[in-house]
Amino acid sequence: MILSDRDMLERVATHSLLIDPFDPECVQPSTYDVRLGSQFRLFSSHDMTHIDLAQKRRVETQLVEVDELGFVLHPGEFALASTVERFRIPIDLAAKLEGKSSLGRLGLVVHATAGYIDPGFEGQITFEMSNVNVVPIVLRPGIKVAQICFFVMSSPVNRPYGTAGNRYQGQMGPTESRFWDSE
Repeated sequence: MILSDRDMLERVATHSLLIDPFDPECVQPSTYDVRLGSQFRLFSSHDMTHIDLAQKRRVETQLVEVDELGFVLHPGEFALASTVERFRIPIDLAAKLEGKSSLGRLGLVVHATAGYIDPGFEGQITFEMSNVNVVPIVLRPGIKVAQICFFVMSSPVNRPYGTAGNRYQGQMGPTESRFWDSE
């Protein structure tokens, strides 16, 4: 079951779901619009020829802070970004992140594969952004780029996301891959 606008508002009011900062204008009938933060992480191709998943070499990214002029995502480029909002998902909910349809129709892909958020997660959500259009897209902090919906679990989970040393618990800002970190 997906939470309705009424249920989201009740959960936020009773503090069983944290969305900070919370904006009632972002509440949709079955989703909450999330906004783009001001930081981006970029991969540098000048010092690496490839990413080898078998090697225990962390892939470094460069953190870039942008102002209201925004960030230009060129065709074929990939960047990490994050939500303005910080979330705390209770153990009886899971969440799913999806790009906004209007932006997808312009060629903006907001997440490559990681759209699922487990019960117990706390932190900002990292976007895996790509431009599949043939022209650049300017991304300005604060724009609504995605939406999140919340699913009620059949029962509260036994092992919430944060209990097993999960790699991304508490993340703030765009967080690079922790693929090579042991759990």
